[in-house]
Amino acid sequence: MDLEKPIAALNNPVRRDILGWLKDRSNFPPPLPGHEGIEGVCVGYIQDKAQLSQSTISNYMGLLKQVGFVVAERHGQWTFYRRDEAKIQAFLAAFNDELSKR
Repeated sequence: MDLEKPIAALNNPVRRDILGWLKDRSNFPPPLPGHEGIEGVCVGYIQDKAQLSQSTISNYMGLLKQVGFVVAERHGQWTFYRRDEAKIQAFLAAFNDELSKR
């Protein structure tokens, strides 16, 4: 596993915060009507919580998706994000292995 890109993605406190917030859906407002059964959190809620521009959050979420830490799901005009726990765990195991070798 290439560790450089995931480590670079984590080299930003807001991106780390987002991953922490996504661990518990209750960190965000309740889903809008019609979205109750959708797994994940609407990008607008993430933007509101982070208090950053839409373009910055889109960039951050795209990077987290690219390295496999989150999964994006489109529903109409909305994009919902959730953590990819299996890929996060695989990264942590690979990172631990890398540190143990040194």
